[in-house]
Amino acid sequence: MAASKQADAKKKKKRRKKESQQHKTRRILLALAIFAVVYAADEFGALAALFGEPGALYASFVLYLVPFVIAGHDVLQKAWNNIRHGKAFDESFLMAVATLGAFAMIFFPDTDPHMAEGAAVMLFYQVGELFQAYAVGKSRKSIADMMDIAPDYANVEREGVLTQVDPDEVNVGDFIVVKPGERVPIDGVVTQGASQLDTAALTGESVPRHVEEGADVVSGCINMTGVLHIRTTKPFGESTVSRILELVENASEKKAKTENFITRFARVYTPAVTGAAVLLALGGGLLTGAWSDWILRGLTFLVVSCPCALVISVPLSFFGGIGGASQIGVLVKGSNYLEALSEVDTVVFDKTGTLTNGTFEVVATHPADGQTETGLLELAAHAESFSDHPIAVSVKRAYGADLNEARVVEAGEESGHGVHAKVDGREVLVGNNKLMRKHGIDAPTCDVVGTILHVAVDGAYAGHIVIADTVKDDAAQTIADLHAAGIRRCVMLTGDREEVAADVAGRLGLDECHAQLLPADKVERVEGLLASESDKRKLAFVGDGINDAPVLTRADVGIAMGAMGSDAAIEAADIVLMDDKPSNIARAMKVARKTMGIVWQNIVFALAVKLIILVLAATGMANMWLAVFGDVGVAIIAILNAMRAMRVK
Repeated sequence: MAASKQADAKKKKKRRKKESQQHKTRRILLALAIFAVVYAADEFGALAALFGEPGALYASFVLYLVPFVIAGHDVLQKAWNNIRHGKAFDESFLMAVATLGAFAMIFFPDTDPHMAEGAAVMLFYQVGELFQAYAVGKSRKSIADMMDIAPDYANVEREGVLTQVDPDEVNVGDFIVVKPGERVPIDGVVTQGASQLDTAALTGESVPRHVEEGADVVSGCINMTGVLHIRTTKPFGESTVSRILELVENASEKKAKTENFITRFARVYTPAVTGAAVLLALGGGLLTGAWSDWILRGLTFLVVSCPCALVISVPLSFFGGIGGASQIGVLVKGSNYLEALSEVDTVVFDKTGTLTNGTFEVVATHPADGQTETGLLELAAHAESFSDHPIAVSVKRAYGADLNEARVVEAGEESGHGVHAKVDGREVLVGNNKLMRKHGIDAPTCDVVGTILHVAVDGAYAGHIVIADTVKDDAAQTIADLHAAGIRRCVMLTGDREEVAADVAGRLGLDECHAQLLPADKVERVEGLLASESDKRKLAFVGDGINDAPVLTRADVGIAMGAMGSDAAIEAADIVLMDDKPSNIARAMKVARKTMGIVWQNIVFALAVKLIILVLAATGMANMWLAVFGDVGVAIIAILNAMRAMRVK
């Protein structure tokens, strides 16, 4: 019931916001229509014919005031409130002074009336605001889609009865039921049932994931087919969906250096140009006595100088970049990290779980004379049938058939060496070189890199099985893409053996690799790499394990692999890849660089156009209509350019 009320409240809140935006749009369209009618009547002499002179002047004043008030009453109200609270200098203040000043020119009989320009400035400023609202709405949409992963309720199974409760009320170890079409509300393990999970909202992956009894499931996924019974492993506040929502909500708080600079710039710039406009009007008026001309120049100067193009488009570009990254399953915790990612020229990788799958697989089977590959795997799998060791699991998985445990007796483990068992009455040994030497069996060397599992039957060597952690499908392409994108160094740090690390590095085309490192050694290596970086370049570290957290924190940009990675790694990272595909690193860098390119395009374009028109306004060569373009036109162009940041292929 409580969850239902919360959902209704959220819907009503969203509806109110939507209606408010619709109301503003209708208000501006009404004002534009009235303005067009009045402007046409004024230009074609209808007002002069009806009211004569100077009646037409005062009629136009009143008539232009109608669309001005309809469109701009909220701007005037905001400017007044800011003045009352001592925060006068913002774009609302500049708009209010400039437009009211244009209407006040009626008190200077020796100058042309400027009510049309005054109304037009306010109208087109508000049109620019509508463009901004639309752009923000578009860039929010991808993030809003991410926010929709929040579950409304959980079906808790208690004494055989299902009860809908708020996810916060579910305890660790409770059993929940997720029906087809429902979201998984809390992380857990499937205890009964099988289904397909839609993980697109979390990972961007369109292919559903099959889960069955024993599989780990994370909150936020949509159950597509069968009913799942799940035992929860985390409280809701620590589950995947909660962590993701927290990251998204906090992203806007961490601003980039460029964004902070624009904010500080606007605080100084706005009062400075206001003072300059006053000096221009007063100075010119005192020197020449042509007060109306110089006041008009000052008002034009004010309109042009409004910094909306910068203060709107720069944050919007970053916001769009973060939204665009989320479309490809990359969560950026703030625009400062997006900016830093664009400056990266060295990428350091952990190996296991980042460039490799982190699971053992049989990569080669070499039977001795008289044995077959299938027969060798069958013997080894049965000898390992009692063991849950990752190596044993990989052998049984490679065998693929059901194991008949009745064929196995006297099975046991030889610590650090391997296992022994009687299979079909024959003595089978499966293990390393030490196990073979202990039993006096000669074991040949193998050139294939990996863990070598020797097999002997009744004291005779039967062959060996090679087990290795397999490289991810897109790992080699990732390194190639990063080099193509201008990354100077791709480095791998691992705790694995030297020959294994060298083999992976060679296959992937890495520039450097360092093996047999403890977590503290990894930090030391990263410190050394950071020391060799120039001031304008950054280092990114990519990892997924709990032992990677110190390095993720120390790097300029920490990137955690997968929402299903360790909590500590995700907490320490600046950027989270929602799936386990390293290829998204290069894609995220492209988004970051594109975003920064758009940011600087907007800064240079806005400042250049404004500077030119400001000079023209000061010298009396720019009228109010050109000022409208210098403010609203530039802002709309900058906003439309900023919207490109959210378009990600």
